[in-house]
Amino acid sequence: MGLDPWTVAVSRRQLLWLTAGAGMVLLAGCRGGESAAPSAGGAAAPAAAKPAGARAQGAARYPARPIDFIVPWGAGGGADQLARTIGSLVEKTLGVPLPVQNVPGATGATGMAKLLAAPADGYTLLIYIADSHAVLVSEQPPWKLDDLAPIVRLMKAPSFVFVRPDDARFPDWAAFERAARERPGALKVATLGRNSVDELSLTFLMRHGGYQLNLVPYANPGERYNSLLTGQVDGLYEQAGDVGQYVAGGQMRPLIIFNEERLPAFPDVPTTRELGYNILLPQFRGVVARAGTDPAIIRLLAEQFEAATKTPEWARFADSQYITADSFQGPEEFAKALRDDLEVMLQIKRQFGL
Repeated sequence: MGLDPWTVAVSRRQLLWLTAGAGMVLLAGCRGGESAAPSAGGAAAPAAAKPAGARAQGAARYPARPIDFIVPWGAGGGADQLARTIGSLVEKTLGVPLPVQNVPGATGATGMAKLLAAPADGYTLLIYIADSHAVLVSEQPPWKLDDLAPIVRLMKAPSFVFVRPDDARFPDWAAFERAARERPGALKVATLGRNSVDELSLTFLMRHGGYQLNLVPYANPGERYNSLLTGQVDGLYEQAGDVGQYVAGGQMRPLIIFNEERLPAFPDVPTTRELGYNILLPQFRGVVARAGTDPAIIRLLAEQFEAATKTPEWARFADSQYITADSFQGPEEFAKALRDDLEVMLQIKRQFGL
């Protein structure tokens, strides 16, 4: 399907990938026929659903020890917050600890390498997010879709561009774009880095709006947030929940939201859709294992994570992160969303030559 030079006409369902939606999450592939775990790229027969806590052949003693929970990003960011929140809930019912290991580097590739080097036995899990998924559209991705087995998508949330509240240059998004046109490349926007959702979405705005921004990469979340707070950059691409403390404290102000509708929490912030930008790149975050993991283990974990999302503790976290009501997806749904998301990202990359 061809794309208009300035518009990516993609359905709402397809675009969910860029968030926690269909999202950019690496899904594991099915390599072992009927015995393989569901994967984003494979066509393995889905395992039969089992009641929470059930054990199946091959998973009879699972889990018998702690489960390593890899966050391929630094401490304090959204992925880290998610892992520590959901991990503390799941370990109560699963009966074993889920110690979080922060393994940042290379847009998630360093942590991914640690997962892929571990046995496919369900004792190593990883938080997979849209930014990691976007790495798959690079020229030589360090992993592929079929390397991972999706377990659940836990959240999907729209992204924003934030500025400092005391920056009088930018009363609204129109003023930000106007300044960018007057001084091409002068305005700096903090992003996660190359081949990220940040780059895809902001490049779309630049090409469509006819201006140039200087995208400054910060792999560490704390450094990225601090770059705006200290005036090193003019704007920040991020999700509201990740910088909630700064928004609530009056240290950051959103100018635009990548979404179809305005959020009740930010009624004065316009959406990309209403401003004429037909692009929605929401952030998604989920949990994956290595491909080849016993389907019974994948099912058991999915049930435990789903049960955790129905607790009051999770509800409070979800509210603080501004996640959408349709965030949760099980293994099969998550796998399909990842395949759809990857196709959308490839279309965007081809159109803009990224």
